Amino acid sequence: MCEHCGCRGVEPIARLMDEHLALLDLGGEIKRHLADGDRRGAWDLLARFAHELDHHVDREERGLFQALKDQGDFAEAVTELEGEHADFDELISELGLDDGDLEARVDELMAHLTLHIDKENLGIFPVAVVTLGADGWETVAAAEGAQVTT
Repeated sequence: MCEHCGCRGVEPIARLMDEHLALLDLGGEIKRHLADGDRRGAWDLLARFAHELDHHVDREERGLFQALKDQGDFAEAVTELEGEHADFDELISELGLDDGDLEARVDELMAHLTLHIDKENLGIFPVAVVTLGADGWETVAAAEGAQVTT
């Protein structure tokens, strides 16, 4: 994870990055349960993962992504990332506790998530820090439910 671009100095970006780490950690925990043959434990964690991912994506799309689109910047990149968010929903909704290939499908999901997070952390987040104006940060603050200081 990038620490040199200054993104962590902007509170809402730092929160999103922290959530990325938490999601990846949870994904690792799910994979460990599956490797140990504990499908029920993995399944319970997958439910938590799906909930946390949904909450994260909602705030990200209503806040930072909307601000960038409203500003007219990087709309194509944002649209691509939103499409990947929809892919995560689909991948998760297609999982089943008794799937014979559950481990492989979870591996695929987590690999896809890791690449996606890199695109955000190393691409769109630094861009937002540099390009968003006051109106954009107000959009982010509204999605966060609090005032943002940059």
